[in-house]
Amino acid sequence: MSRDRIIQAAYFLLRVVAGLLFLQAGGLILFGWFGGMPGGATAPPFSQVWIGGVLEFFGGILIMFGLLTRPTAFVLSGEMAVAYFQFHQPSGVWPIQNQGVPAVLFCFIFLYMAARGGGDWSLDHLSRRYF
Repeated sequence: MSRDRIIQAAYFLLRVVAGLLFLQAGGLILFGWFGGMPGGATAPPFSQVWIGGVLEFFGGILIMFGLLTRPTAFVLSGEMAVAYFQFHQPSGVWPIQNQGVPAVLFCFIFLYMAARGGGDWSLDHLSRRYF
């Protein structure tokens, strides 16, 4: 297997796993998956948390399939930056102190995807090829 092929496969796996994890986080907020939010609740419609859940659920699907990857990843990166500074940073300066490590990692993973695009194994690449 060539070096380029390994890089394509690794990026594909990063995109699919990040999208799947994000989809699950949105499902937890919107549909109560995995026990839902604390107390088993779901977010009230059109609240800030609900809007975040919509972005996470549908954005996760788009990222997984590599469809509209650049704009979706850019929006999701911004969402994670807002989530970190609004919900985590007030509890401590460092992400390890305030349980903000996942938000920071997702923010920078999505920022990288916004710069790189969907990659060779994505619907973005397929649509450029045939349309």
